Amino acid sequence: MKTVSQIPCVAPDRADIRTEISGDSPVERATGLRRPELLAPAGDRTCLLSAVENGADAVYFGLSRHNARMRAHNFDGDELPEIMGLLHRRGVRGYVTLNTLAFTDELEGIESAVRQIASSGVDAVIVQDLGLARLIRAVAPELEIHASTQMSVTSRAGVELARELGCSRVILARELSLGEIGRIRRETDLPVEVFVHGALCVAYSGQCLTSEALGGRSANRGECAQACRMPYQIVCDGRTVDLDDVRYLLSPQDLAAYDLVPRLIELGVASLKIEGRLKSPEYVANITRHYREAIDAAIAGRPVEFTPRDVREMQLSFSRGFSHGFLDGNNHKVLVRGDYAKKRGIDLGVVESVTRTGIRIHAGAPVKPGDGLALDGDEAASRDEQGGRVYEVISLSPGRGPHAATEAEAGISGPVELRFGRGAIDLAAVVPGQRVWKTDDPELTRRLRKTFEGPPNRRVDLDLRIAAIAGEVLRIEARTSTGLSAMVESNETLAAADARPADEALLRAQLGRLGGTIYQLGRLEAAIEGRPMIPMSLLNHLRRELVAQLDKAAASARPRPVAEGPVLPSLLAPIRGERDSERAGAESNALPSVELVALCRRTTQIEAAIAAGVRTIYADYQDIKEYADAVAAARRGGAKILLATPRIEKPGESNLFKHLAGRGADGLLVRNAGGMRHCAEHGVPFVADFSMNAANPLTVELLRSRGAIRVTASYDLNVEQLLDLLDATPSSWLEVVIHQRIPMFHMEHCVFCAFLSPGTDATNCGRPCDRHEVRLRDRVGSEHPLTADVGCRNTLFNAVPQTAAQFLPRLLRRGAPRLRVEFLDEEPAAVRNILTLYQDALANRRDARGLWKELKASNQYGVTRGALAVL
Repeated sequence: MKTVSQIPCVAPDRADIRTEISGDSPVERATGLRRPELLAPAGDRTCLLSAVENGADAVYFGLSRHNARMRAHNFDGDELPEIMGLLHRRGVRGYVTLNTLAFTDELEGIESAVRQIASSGVDAVIVQDLGLARLIRAVAPELEIHASTQMSVTSRAGVELARELGCSRVILARELSLGEIGRIRRETDLPVEVFVHGALCVAYSGQCLTSEALGGRSANRGECAQACRMPYQIVCDGRTVDLDDVRYLLSPQDLAAYDLVPRLIELGVASLKIEGRLKSPEYVANITRHYREAIDAAIAGRPVEFTPRDVREMQLSFSRGFSHGFLDGNNHKVLVRGDYAKKRGIDLGVVESVTRTGIRIHAGAPVKPGDGLALDGDEAASRDEQGGRVYEVISLSPGRGPHAATEAEAGISGPVELRFGRGAIDLAAVVPGQRVWKTDDPELTRRLRKTFEGPPNRRVDLDLRIAAIAGEVLRIEARTSTGLSAMVESNETLAAADARPADEALLRAQLGRLGGTIYQLGRLEAAIEGRPMIPMSLLNHLRRELVAQLDKAAASARPRPVAEGPVLPSLLAPIRGERDSERAGAESNALPSVELVALCRRTTQIEAAIAAGVRTIYADYQDIKEYADAVAAARRGGAKILLATPRIEKPGESNLFKHLAGRGADGLLVRNAGGMRHCAEHGVPFVADFSMNAANPLTVELLRSRGAIRVTASYDLNVEQLLDLLDATPSSWLEVVIHQRIPMFHMEHCVFCAFLSPGTDATNCGRPCDRHEVRLRDRVGSEHPLTADVGCRNTLFNAVPQTAAQFLPRLLRRGAPRLRVEFLDEEPAAVRNILTLYQDALANRRDARGLWKELKASNQYGVTRGALAVL
């Protein structure tokens, strides 16, 4: 008998799957809690399978371009239909990361990628670039957009901007506390996503320019060089501060918020996210499994209790030390340990003595043969780090006598002697006091691999409804717990049985033979009438047909409207129209003059800039009480002045914009969504600064539509990309910074408080930032200035000023009308000298080569092309 499908198989709307994930289950009704999504990383296909098998509700992954983890293996766009079918069969959602800045010449290719993503059944895209969000919404109106943590969303205003861009979810900045997350949840109704585990960046995501400044590898382009994991020394008022073995001043411990899962659920967080697209499949399995357990326990009303072994296992997969990050609020003594920056694992203790055959320690955790160990090095003592496999573990516990552990045992803790294979460890170089770490456990690795290698471990419940009536066709209707449905029926009617009629036991036995598939039999309802005879071969055939239909339904992308033709030309047309009108006007008149703008951080700098002929001043002061002096100095000199907002606005800080707007200045230099919203609502003129990440004409136009007079071009642009932006945009919309110390790290972490104060936060630190000049010395001896803003957030500036001196003629030919020079700690004489050099170049009294040479001679470290250089 052959089968024929009478009713087409049905794939659920992706929203149905989301309901399954965080649905109104009996447990949720009983507890009043909503189950959050568990979102896991996938740097490659194995990691993706690992996430699925260990309980992820959704996974996020990148394509070969335009994602913030370019060092991951990532996926090819042609793989998307297959990948999404694999995920949807298991009831798992898939999100593609497009979370980098988009340059002008990339927009056309990105539109093609978005079309491919939308037609492949991808559930959402994660986006940083404001203009790119506009492009996606025009291409695929129903494709979900999640605002990336790279958008630096830290307040209600940031959430509302994301909503206006069409985002259906916001991934909040990792620097927010539980209280601040709660306040955002109360003030907005857009779902939020929060990181709960993994590596922490010391800088605000989307605001880190260190890799770009030092090596031309932008973190905003997925090429972070991990400069925060390097050693630094504090130079305070010209003297090196002795911090003993604390050298990794900017390397945070890893986030581990498993015990805060109940609180995050209470706050209504929609998605709990695990970091780690550069991590191993074993890491993904380990961490996903533990957070699955934590969420399920919290939803069921059980306490989230992890044993010491559970925590040790998570540490072994990857750990620089665990902390709650900023979720408990700011405690600058906890976030950064400072004595190491690499993955370490489990702290076993310190070397107590060295024997002829090994080392003796009091092991704080079980250790066994085969485990990997590392012994800390000491750069000051010229002692290298060592590591190797344990060959033998001898217990030295009193009363037990020497006892050797075997590889099959759980291990031995307490006083032990650890012995290594021949040549693995140079015992002559080991000294008492060295710290010992357990870095690998082969038994744990084998156990984790079993969860995602081989047959599926995580199965989908399959409910069946069967009509087996003699004289009628056999009909089987199926529905999975993920919302898929299908129906098959026999081609011929069932005959009445002379003996052994079919019963429910037969149906359950034959239809439940789902080994080798992802399904397992759930509920079975059977209407059996007339003693039908059902051949087992028929049941087997129908079962296989059902599975095939369900798999096909899962792989079928839900139809999603996509714009028929290219949308980019229509989005760019108004911009090009205004650009062309502006150029036509410029051709019929004398060439417009170029205005030089100076950003100053001291009133003496403002006075020097005005004396040099500058007529527009931006003031960026650490102490906002001094803004009155800045405005007064500008008024005395007949100059316009705009006051800079902080780069970050957190809940409860919006009154600062009102304060700044009331200082009598001519406007604000806005650096975040909150400042932009305040200015737009209260009619305050403003210039959008570099931190708004305007890297393409779509973003520039968006910021202009929100009221910006001008938009500062992104610092991530090299000179060719900057020229492309000038070509594609009316030049009057843009402002280009041609001289500055790049603000590399912008951090919630306060180095002043952490290492120069006995306090823990702004309430008890004594504000050493107000009394001391602090620089961080890197490995090559450069000393980078460190400052704190009104919100106690630190910025580390590059020691070497970046200049566009050699590119100035090209910028002028492309029509850049407003050029900015920024000052940090320069004396008034240096301010006048630098501005005079640029004014001479603009007036053709000095060529670009001479300008570069003079600028280079004016600074201790010279100058650099920095991010502007084309690599």
